[in-house]
Amino acid sequence: MSLNETLTEYITILIGTSPDAIESSIITAVFILFSSFVIALIINFIFEKIFTRITAKTKFSFDDLILSALKKPIFNTVIIAGTYTALEVVYVSGKFLTVIDNILLSIMIIVWMFAAIKVNKIFFEHIFTKMTAKTHSDMDDEILPLLKSISNLILIFIGLMILMKSVWSFDITPILASAGVLGFAVAFAAKDAISQLFGGISIYFDRPFKKGDRIEIDGGEIGIVDEIGLRSTRIRNFFNNMIIIPNSTIANSKIINYNSPNNKMMVKIMIGAAYGSDVAKVKKVLLGIATSIEEVLDNPAPNIRFDNHGESSLDFAIIMWVRNPSDKMTIRDKVNTAIDKEFRKHKIDIPFPTRTIIQKR
Repeated sequence: MSLNETLTEYITILIGTSPDAIESSIITAVFILFSSFVIALIINFIFEKIFTRITAKTKFSFDDLILSALKKPIFNTVIIAGTYTALEVVYVSGKFLTVIDNILLSIMIIVWMFAAIKVNKIFFEHIFTKMTAKTHSDMDDEILPLLKSISNLILIFIGLMILMKSVWSFDITPILASAGVLGFAVAFAAKDAISQLFGGISIYFDRPFKKGDRIEIDGGEIGIVDEIGLRSTRIRNFFNNMIIIPNSTIANSKIINYNSPNNKMMVKIMIGAAYGSDVAKVKKVLLGIATSIEEVLDNPAPNIRFDNHGESSLDFAIIMWVRNPSDKMTIRDKVNTAIDKEFRKHKIDIPFPTRTIIQKR
């Protein structure tokens, strides 16, 4: 007995079909396999000769990469689909056919799962990276790798769930329950890190400040924002010391941004003159001092206000505007120095606090 006859007899016994029907089915299956291979080669040719030329004319590079990432999965899918159909023709029913079909579907799902991960990588490395490079914040550059990893895990999770539930009819409820308990335990153990992470994300989307802004945080910390990280923000105070503050603290604090909505800042200096001083003269001297300081803006113009009759003095307020918050300390020094000089020159006294004590006998 020849090898062909032996194989035919074995298949007849296995699936209970007549030899003539088996030969016809085998011929059909071979034709389907051959056709699927030819179709796959044609699709591959179209990708290389037509689609590649089209994408080469664009100014983007990611379309060529996406095309390259999809070409092989589509080729493999056509071959797998042809193999699946050929087996359906040869084996009408049976557990053997079910197992083979499930294996082929599993291979197809895995192929497309890795293809999706590859396309996801292209989006993050060639599209989102260029978008974040145009922003002034470094926060989005730090978030991107995290989002990339999370999205890859989601794609893998979805692929495995489809594989187990839809293909192999595996009950995934215990796995999901275990994952939920494990996730809760991990979240509880890393609650501080997670709160800082979400604090950083909230800072990125709310944008209460940006790098270079002068801010004051509820609690007294004041300085210039040096770096906005994913877990913490660094500000440099007036003593040139770096203060590292967890983002969870910043997200739940009141923040004063001296650079928002613009850099202009009002500076108010209080000064007292002795009772009996000429109010008009004091105002004129103080206004002359304010307008003579280079850093004080002409618009809005400086203003002198007779603020109060104090316990020991006539209290005046000097209202000035500066271009940058960093000029505040410089202005205070220059104005106070000039006040001391001009008050001496114009014989305007700055009184000491006094108390009148009446002793009864």
